[in-house]
Amino acid sequence: MKVTLQNLTKTFPSRNKKEQKEVVAVSNFTFEIPDGTLIGLLGPSGCGKSTTLSLICGLLKPTSGKIFFGDDEVTHLSPENRGVGMVFQNYALYPHLTVKQNITFPLENLKGKDKMTKQEMAQKALETAKLVQIEELMDRKPSELSGGQQQRVAIARALVKMPRVLLLDEPLSNLDARLRLATREEIRRIQQKTKITTVFVTHDQEEAMSISDLIVVMKDGIVQQIGKPQEVYNDPCNLFVAKFLGTPPINIFKGKVKDRKLYIGNTAVMDTDIPDMPVTVGIRPEGFMADEKGEFECELERIEVMGRDISVIAKHEQCETPVFRAIINGENEIQGQKVRFSLKPRKVYLFDNEKGSRIEVN
Repeated sequence: MKVTLQNLTKTFPSRNKKEQKEVVAVSNFTFEIPDGTLIGLLGPSGCGKSTTLSLICGLLKPTSGKIFFGDDEVTHLSPENRGVGMVFQNYALYPHLTVKQNITFPLENLKGKDKMTKQEMAQKALETAKLVQIEELMDRKPSELSGGQQQRVAIARALVKMPRVLLLDEPLSNLDARLRLATREEIRRIQQKTKITTVFVTHDQEEAMSISDLIVVMKDGIVQQIGKPQEVYNDPCNLFVAKFLGTPPINIFKGKVKDRKLYIGNTAVMDTDIPDMPVTVGIRPEGFMADEKGEFECELERIEVMGRDISVIAKHEQCETPVFRAIINGENEIQGQKVRFSLKPRKVYLFDNEKGSRIEVN
């Protein structure tokens, strides 16, 4: 099911009675979600991603704009009439019901031609439980399940009536690191098998990048960039996106361009083709190469061995943070108190100092 958002805006009244200024949670969001894809809504807390999900679901009404499922406008439809499945951050399972009863609950509310017999509901619940691999837990109560198992029950309950759109609101935030990894892989497997259009909300960029077909990066209710995860990582449109995506994060330095050369401090580190100006320089951790003749000299803080790679933690007076991190090949030997690097031009990004917008370099 294709989902189209047209100029979607949601505002809330200010809690400050003296200031009647409205709070804009989502601002003029226009986007077409292709049929059968998994979209990651990504951004820091308060950026508007969960509000967007609630607008798609129907839990909130937009201040302006329209929502379409396929060719059908659903802007003013109630949630139960939209054909959506919702998985909440806290699972929201019914504690007094068994797993089987939790999964069949949405089917009991079907009416008319969609109404099912008890036998049909039981069969459908079992099929869905098998999809999420919890069929052996059908007679247990939620309190008897682990966090990961409860999450699967919540997903099964959302999937059992085969919704047109599946919505996941930070579904992994209550799980430990190992379980998060396994569960996100499971969500991707289920989505690819069912081909249900899915919107996945998270503040964890690694989660979003690992399972999404497309990611939407948001800040203060405004969409910053939309694209395939690796394309957004490799080609961020502004400083916010560059800093938000990447583990370890991008390294930020004060720089300037003079006579077609990029300077960090008093050292020319690479050639460039833009006019003279002060700039903010972003360098991905993998953008450094250990080079005894490299122009970029730094003070070595420490070395962390990560198997085939080495993480070099170093200091530079023009760095935004006390130290920065460079990831280099483990075969390199780093000795002494100083370390020198040459830079990979495609991993170096220049940004406008005032607006934070990307400065394109050929």
